[in-house]
Amino acid sequence: MNYEYFIAKRIIGSKAYKSSISAPIIKIGIAAIAIGIVVMMIAIATGIGLQQKIRDKVVAFNGHVTITNYDSNNSQESVFPISTKQDFYPEFKSVEGVRHIQAVATKFGVIRTETDFEGLVLKGVGGDYDWSYFKDFLVEGRVPDYTQKRNEDVLMSQYIANRLGFKLGDTFQMFFKKVDPEKLPNIITYKIVGIYNSGFQDFDATYVIGDIRHLQRINNWESDQVGNFEIFITDYNDLDNKGIEIFKAIPSTLDAKTISESYYSIFEWIKIFDKNIYGIIGIMILVAGINMITALLVLILERTQMIGILKALGSNNWSIRKLFLYNASYLIILGLFWGNLLGLGLLFAQKQFKLFPLDPSVYYVTEAPVYINFTYILGLNIGTLVLCLLMLLVPSYIITKISPVKAIRFE
Repeated sequence: MNYEYFIAKRIIGSKAYKSSISAPIIKIGIAAIAIGIVVMMIAIATGIGLQQKIRDKVVAFNGHVTITNYDSNNSQESVFPISTKQDFYPEFKSVEGVRHIQAVATKFGVIRTETDFEGLVLKGVGGDYDWSYFKDFLVEGRVPDYTQKRNEDVLMSQYIANRLGFKLGDTFQMFFKKVDPEKLPNIITYKIVGIYNSGFQDFDATYVIGDIRHLQRINNWESDQVGNFEIFITDYNDLDNKGIEIFKAIPSTLDAKTISESYYSIFEWIKIFDKNIYGIIGIMILVAGINMITALLVLILERTQMIGILKALGSNNWSIRKLFLYNASYLIILGLFWGNLLGLGLLFAQKQFKLFPLDPSVYYVTEAPVYINFTYILGLNIGTLVLCLLMLLVPSYIITKISPVKAIRFE
């Protein structure tokens, strides 16, 4: 029989324990654990959620890896074409983990209305384009269909539509500069069949998605010539390795860059979230641990006579320390229970009702995204319990210094 656990259970269940002098301090300790787990859970869920959302939005517009020509062109416009007659297209079979590859092209253009004008980039895509990301961003209408004959349907961001006063179904003219600068620009009349909102204002303010065949015609390219290739992989965590493998698998005349290389500042910024999460977890566990140390010391002081009696009856120091550690474990688990209940409630409420909006010009998202995974929640709870108990081993050492004779006479 585990008598230490038996005595700890009797102490916890007694009415005197619940109405004792230490009761308020114990409640504060439980509250500290609960608040700590809520803050840690929110920090992890929102930190990872932001990282994934921002990353997915960059991937939606660029793919995980981009294959381009080696040239000195630093703009977003496709200048020198690449032939689609490549071993890696339309399926990249030489590298495992490549989910999809698509051919695209980009060109600067100007949209002119009766009262305004806007310089934008038309991103030309074809029948091989993966619309899965944009279907999630879609606000109105549908995504264009470029699998049939060439058409003038485009997908426009809500940001651009609001700036220019467009709505679903409207038509507009877009002007493109010809290869020969002395000739008049090309003018194409487009129709808005879908409006999207990715929440990533840098991209929303830049791109209109249209048919790549218009750009091939304007640039005097052949039907098998495109601006670049976008590659999607199955596992983002293996991005760097896949980027190297893809680079080695393509011809030496072509270059391959991962999105973390192309958008270095954005990905370095979101890496800071990891440091913030670790910092918050460390501080919260430290605060919760200190509160539990205080509660344990008060419990020991309150039960000094009991400690003396147990020692007089033959209990060793470690046995009595275990008794109080069982008691402290109960308090920690109680705090974890209420913390999980409150924390998960807040996270699910944010996921469902989007209670806390964010400025997209700063965070690239319109509301605080949450990532809920029960693996990290379980790990967080176990880690908090173990670390708090380890911290309590030191103050429980005070029990070894208590003399049975003096403890029994202690008032």
